[in-house]
Amino acid sequence: MSQWTECIDEVIQHVTFLKELGQRSVELPPNFFAKWEGAAAQKAAAPAMPQARPVAQTPAGKPAPFEKFKLPSTVEIEEHIQWSDGAALSSEAREQILTKMSDRLRVCTECTLHAGRTKTVMGQGNANSPDVMFIGEAPGEDEDIQGLAFVGAAGQFLTKMINAMGYKREEVYITNICKCRPPNNRPPDQHEMQKCLPFLREQIKVVRPKIIVLLGGTAIKALLNQTGVMRIQGQWTAYEGIPVMPTYHPSYIIRFENKGDAEGTREAKMQVWNALKLVLARLGKPVPAAKK
Repeated sequence: MSQWTECIDEVIQHVTFLKELGQRSVELPPNFFAKWEGAAAQKAAAPAMPQARPVAQTPAGKPAPFEKFKLPSTVEIEEHIQWSDGAALSSEAREQILTKMSDRLRVCTECTLHAGRTKTVMGQGNANSPDVMFIGEAPGEDEDIQGLAFVGAAGQFLTKMINAMGYKREEVYITNICKCRPPNNRPPDQHEMQKCLPFLREQIKVVRPKIIVLLGGTAIKALLNQTGVMRIQGQWTAYEGIPVMPTYHPSYIIRFENKGDAEGTREAKMQVWNALKLVLARLGKPVPAAKK
């Protein structure tokens, strides 16, 4: 039975994850166990594994027993990913998986946000284990129109943050918790975040950044299940073994600027910059000289 250990561990991890998201039931396709039995048979030297268990036959119109349990569409992606480490994926494999995920996002109707979207916003940038992955809360109006993450006013400020660290936008990966724009740019609610979290978790697993920077309280709450951005801003934590640096969302600083609060703007910028300097230090990168 040792050849089943890895399969069992994967099921336990996935079911635990679904439980955290509030799901209480799943669906399995009829050939789900057949795939595992086939994989286990190939790994086993001897004897050969038994044939895949037959799918129960039922009268027309009634689902077979296993057809009542169907895993979320993330399973299609997970078949290509090692649970332990996405860093082993080739560039081509990452691109293929992310493209399939993007295709699924475009037709996603898991929450009400799909009704008002123009485009889904998957995220963009370097997907091959970049130094940094920035995660915000959700697309705004400009992002919804263009289908790209952080291209509005907050995105322009994020670009300045990235450049100040010595990177270009295309050298890091940028995405959001939710992939559709909430009405009137409001923060996504708990239900909406839960429906999008599986996509984000798969993104992180595929992209496998060296460090994650969470931008704002919504992103922090969704990924870390913690509240109070001011309390944990600039303090290291972790997600699935990846160092995480929480800090303020660019829009937080922009609000101070729009109010003409020079002191608030200066203080917020300083706190964010201090957090980003900690990221550079962890990566072993020097802090670039300020441009005059």
